[in-house]
Amino acid sequence: MNVSVVLFTSDLRLHDHPPLRAALDGSRQVVPLFVRDPAVDGAGFAAANRLAFLADCLRDLDAGLRERGGRLVLRHGDVVEQVCRAAAESDADEVHMAADVSAFAQRREERLRAALEAQGVRLHVHDTVSTAVPPGAVTPASSDHFAVFTPYFRQWSRQVLRDTLGAPRAVRVPDGVGSDELPSRKGLTAVSEGLAAGGEAAGRKQLTDWLRHGVDTYETGHDDLGGDATSRLSPHLHFGTLSPVEVVNRARRAGGPGAEAFVRQLAWRDFHRQVLAARPAAATADYRTKRDRWRSERTARADVTAWREGRTGYPVIDAGMRQLRYEGWMHNRSRLLTASFLTKTLYVDWRVGARHFLDLLVDGDVANNQLNWQWMAGTGTDSRPNRVLNPVTQAKRHDPDGEYVRRWVPELADVEGPSVHEPWKLRGLERAAVDYPEPIVDLAEGLARFREARERD
Repeated sequence: MNVSVVLFTSDLRLHDHPPLRAALDGSRQVVPLFVRDPAVDGAGFAAANRLAFLADCLRDLDAGLRERGGRLVLRHGDVVEQVCRAAAESDADEVHMAADVSAFAQRREERLRAALEAQGVRLHVHDTVSTAVPPGAVTPASSDHFAVFTPYFRQWSRQVLRDTLGAPRAVRVPDGVGSDELPSRKGLTAVSEGLAAGGEAAGRKQLTDWLRHGVDTYETGHDDLGGDATSRLSPHLHFGTLSPVEVVNRARRAGGPGAEAFVRQLAWRDFHRQVLAARPAAATADYRTKRDRWRSERTARADVTAWREGRTGYPVIDAGMRQLRYEGWMHNRSRLLTASFLTKTLYVDWRVGARHFLDLLVDGDVANNQLNWQWMAGTGTDSRPNRVLNPVTQAKRHDPDGEYVRRWVPELADVEGPSVHEPWKLRGLERAAVDYPEPIVDLAEGLARFREARERD
């Protein structure tokens, strides 16, 4: 009897899953395995929102496998030990898994390969499971990765993507392989009240709806804070309930300027992954140092607390931070604005903000999160490292009617017109009626502090 183990990681789906399709080749039996690794908790990545979404994904994956005659095998413990154990229990001769780019994932793969080889089991690692184009497939002549997005995107766009794979019709799991109980949202604390549902079924429905009714306006509406005109697919891409190859292929078939702009954003995911694959230290260290002497969380405690709680006195910033806490997700334009405010206006270390985002974001992803924070802090791949996004100017441009601010900052719901973006300018009884804080920093003073810090040499 030929048996394969498929190790699911951040690819929790049945459609377009190269490791699973390869494992099933030749009518083999398969052990679909997910390991809940305590090392993830120890590294601080077991955020409540992601655990809740993960529980949805695992239950949906198990349901999909059962519809095909199989089931998901869940184990707790060290990944290497549990994979080797499952392989031994099922007499498997091969293990299939998706490639990943983080330092943690690369170390895991090295340990797993060595342990399986000692056991006489082959490890097959598949590209284009979590990316559309593999890291390292597109490189400039003088380096192992692209440090600037635009030339990367030109070459990325020329790549011919593999065909999208269908979901298997049948999955046969060998007898005698035990499984732990599947998790659920019940019992989890600190989960955001408005957290979306996870799972492949939800993701596929959302993608179909988006391509039918949303993508056409994406080019002109993706920065419209009040319009909320983005796809909101990032959690499904993070957990792999959607395949980036399939999403790109389907968007390109839809066609039009909106779809083209959407595909460009998907290319940013691959861009960040190829940067992190080549420079794993960028998850915690400056990609391009500016020798900043950032204010730490300790020295800027009051400012950091106000930023986290959405009480900075700048409505568009506070709206974004409150959306993050309520939904475990934030509009992309708000991510840029809140990151700029923390790093440039408050001059606080980008790692403080990146950590807070990872604590709450359901799509909290090391490559995207850390490198987007570095891009905004000016220590990453941005060619304009000293750019500062003015929250008032940006709010008037991207939330001109104040719809986004009023949605998330109810204290300002009765403030009419553009005054909602500058409530400190209200006078007399009108200002007294608004229970909203004064700005924690003057924008001009914050800009001057940042410029002085960056131009000190």
